Amino acid sequence: MADIKPYTIAIDDQRLKDLKTRLSLAKFPDELDEAGWDMGAPLADVKRLTKYWQETYDWREAEKKLNQAPHFITEIQCNGFEPLAIHFIHVRSNVQGAIPLLFIHGWPGHFEEVLKILKPLTEGGDGVQHPAFDVIAPSLPNFAFSEGTKKRGFAMEQYAETMNKLMLKLGYNEYVTQGGDWGCHISRTLSHLYPKYCKATHLNYDTSSPPEYFKNPILALQHALTPYNQREQRGVGRSRWFDQEGRGYNVEQSTKPQTLGYALADSPVACLAWIYEKLHDWSDAYPWTDDEVCTWVSIYWFSTAGPAASVRIYYETVHNVDGRKDKVDRNKMNSWSPGVKIGFSHFPMDIQVLPSTWVRTLGECVYEKEHDSGGHFAAWERPDEIVTDVREMFGKGGGAFGVVKGATGYTS
Repeated sequence: MADIKPYTIAIDDQRLKDLKTRLSLAKFPDELDEAGWDMGAPLADVKRLTKYWQETYDWREAEKKLNQAPHFITEIQCNGFEPLAIHFIHVRSNVQGAIPLLFIHGWPGHFEEVLKILKPLTEGGDGVQHPAFDVIAPSLPNFAFSEGTKKRGFAMEQYAETMNKLMLKLGYNEYVTQGGDWGCHISRTLSHLYPKYCKATHLNYDTSSPPEYFKNPILALQHALTPYNQREQRGVGRSRWFDQEGRGYNVEQSTKPQTLGYALADSPVACLAWIYEKLHDWSDAYPWTDDEVCTWVSIYWFSTAGPAASVRIYYETVHNVDGRKDKVDRNKMNSWSPGVKIGFSHFPMDIQVLPSTWVRTLGECVYEKEHDSGGHFAAWERPDEIVTDVREMFGKGGGAFGVVKGATGYTS
């Protein structure tokens, strides 16, 4: 369509200069003796990264690498809200009948997470041995190089509406999704609101509530009688750690995002520390390089709507500011969604690791895979595993094979 335009990431020189200036003027807090990650991002790490970001890191080189993927931008308008320019990566497979796959990121992630799985799914899928995919990876509204709304109430319904309208605009009347974190929640919302178009979802984040005897009698009985396996036993501890020691950010972003926004918008060091803590704590001993961290955080710092806009998704999800009926809240997202097949890849160091009987309460679960390692940023930490799991779920013999009419991913 005429209003879908190629997009090139090109940050103005003045913004780069401003970043360097702010980094050079950083004022750091002190730190208690023997303080560790249990108290937050260590002072030595943040000082090292700040120095590297200011003196060594090359954003222009990172920009060049990011621009190797085909970027686009187009205007999408949700009902009752202003039009927003939405940025996205879009790669079509050469295989006719490739499966349209919508990759949805979360916080503190962004579109960059798709880059390691992009070629294997689009080019590595030959339509004979492996299914082929068309991959669409947007920046959510308020994130990265998409515009942000100025109106209150932009919640799960609007994020899902934006994603669905983008896919329809690209000519995909049916599609599947892949995601974790908010990508999981938005996929769940798509399953409830747009089952005509969203035919299946593959999730790398465990979300659900315990099975109830009146709603899920068989699963509830299984949960009561079947001992947890090793993954589920360890998951109890990991989930407890997150609830007790790692959820503070969520409370702040869900209640007072504006107050936090002053730090994120004014101080690149605050933005760095806030995000870097999650990259460390939520991954499974992933060896983050300084370049990786600086690029990851720079995308937030240089984002079109500013880094503060990205955290408002938490507030809008738990508050019903416009009094809408049937608001999609966490209870709705964690309820059964008929007609949309679902699959899970379980990673042991994610921030929430739940029993299989719980996640199967969400819908027709046609795929589950347990992994021995990996954390919250699965597409970045364990791209090979995500590619394999997606192929297995949607390939021949998989539980979601052929869910998209006329697009099986195979040539015959």
